Amino acid sequence: MAVPLLELKEVTRCYAANDDGNPLTVLNGVSLTVDGGETLAIVGPSGSGKSTLLQIIGTLDRVSSGEVLLHGKNLAALDDLQLAEVRNRQVGFVFQSHFLLPQCTVWENVLLPALAQKGRVVNDHPAVPVTANAAPAESVEARASRLLKRVGLEDRLHHRPGQLSGGERQRVAVVRALINQPQLLLADEPTGALDHASATALGRLLIELNREVGVTLIVVTHAMDLARQMRRVLELKDGNLVTAA
Repeated sequence: MAVPLLELKEVTRCYAANDDGNPLTVLNGVSLTVDGGETLAIVGPSGSGKSTLLQIIGTLDRVSSGEVLLHGKNLAALDDLQLAEVRNRQVGFVFQSHFLLPQCTVWENVLLPALAQKGRVVNDHPAVPVTANAAPAESVEARASRLLKRVGLEDRLHHRPGQLSGGERQRVAVVRALINQPQLLLADEPTGALDHASATALGRLLIELNREVGVTLIVVTHAMDLARQMRRVLELKDGNLVTAA
């Protein structure tokens, strides 16, 4: 039987005691299996732990107990350096805030992960991971050009983020997340800061890219229009995942 791309087994995440002296349990025995190429939306009210769950999947946070397996490898058992290697090689991130570097052009922002892999200095930034498996520069540049054309930004290569619309900035962030060919793309409220038209266009783009490049897509969102475009929709409720109504 094929090993799933991602598997969570009884994942719990607790934080330090709150005002009443009791620890805050955000995730309470979450189990989940995601196959390669799948699309999944996770919905739920603010404060339900959706972003925490996504950060644990993306190795930006650690579990209090349980297992997170990527291709059968238990990520919860890895040290920080090993987690960074997994994150840098296999995961791409898109956040509600685009986290583009304002002083860099679209072209430079997209290529930053590949440049960082070559040992060049890059500003410390949560959405610019240092990758360990980037292809040679020519191949990366060709892929950047192709993806930017694919998302309709071939005429914006030398623009800086401040010269772009919100939707355009998010499209740049998507290309940057895909530049090193991750197997898993995690999107945390990717349309939350966009108007309806831009949000609709970005949601459609994510689905199309999932089909075209085969990347597994997990989206955390309040937007049910976006969630319903995914193959599965799960709700995080009382610390557990349930099938959304």
